[in-house]
Amino acid sequence: MLLLAVDTATPAVTVALHDGTDTLAASSQVDARRHGELLLPAVDRVLAEAGTALDAVTGIVVGIGPGPYTGLRVGLMTADTFGLALDVPVHGVCTLDGLAYAAEGVEGPFVVATDARRKEVYWARYADPRTRLTDPAVDRPADIAEAVAGLPAVGAGALLYPETFTDPRGPEHVSAAALAALAAEKLAAGEELPAPRPLYLRRPDAQVPKNYKVVTPK
Repeated sequence: MLLLAVDTATPAVTVALHDGTDTLAASSQVDARRHGELLLPAVDRVLAEAGTALDAVTGIVVGIGPGPYTGLRVGLMTADTFGLALDVPVHGVCTLDGLAYAAEGVEGPFVVATDARRKEVYWARYADPRTRLTDPAVDRPADIAEAVAGLPAVGAGALLYPETFTDPRGPEHVSAAALAALAAEKLAAGEELPAPRPLYLRRPDAQVPKNYKVVTPK
C-alpha cells in the first residue's frame, strides 16, 4: 500500500505519502487563496522527499470536505485526475474526520469545527477520534451553542468563536498525514471509504441571477 493523500477543504493545502504503516513525507501550507497554485508543487515535493515516483502510488486519498466550493474542488479534481492517470482507486475521507483523528488530548466526546465563512462553521460531534456521531452540518455558532456546550472542540472554527467553543484544542487545520493514516487503518480493516465526491452543504457564492433579462436576436 502506498497512498498519496491531499486535502484543500480548509485554508491548509496539505499532501502526504503513507505506506500503510507510517507517513513517509508530508507538506502543509496555510493559504486560503492559493490552493490551485500550491497543490501540485507540494505533491512533487512530497514525492521527492520520499524518494518515490508518482507511478508507484497504489491509491489516492482526498479530503471531501465540508469546505468552500472553490478550494474543495481543487483537491478533488486533482485526486480524480491522478486516479485516472495512474489507474488506481480514489478514496474519499471527510475532512472533519481527519481533524478528529488527529485531535490532541481528547478522549471522550468532542466536536470538530472548521471555518465555513459567512459567520458559520462546518461541524460534527464525535464519540472518540475514530467515531463520528452526527452528519457534518453548517450552522451559526450561536445556534449550536447548547448542543456543543462544555465539549472540547478541535479546529479553526473553535478558535474563531470562543464564546461558543469554550474548550478549544488542536490541531487548527487538517493534515493529509492524518487523512492517509485514517484511510490506511480503515482499508486494512476492510471498511469501505466514501466516494470522492464533495460535501458542500450549501450552494456556491457565485450563482446565476434570478431575474435577468434574456436577449435573443430577432
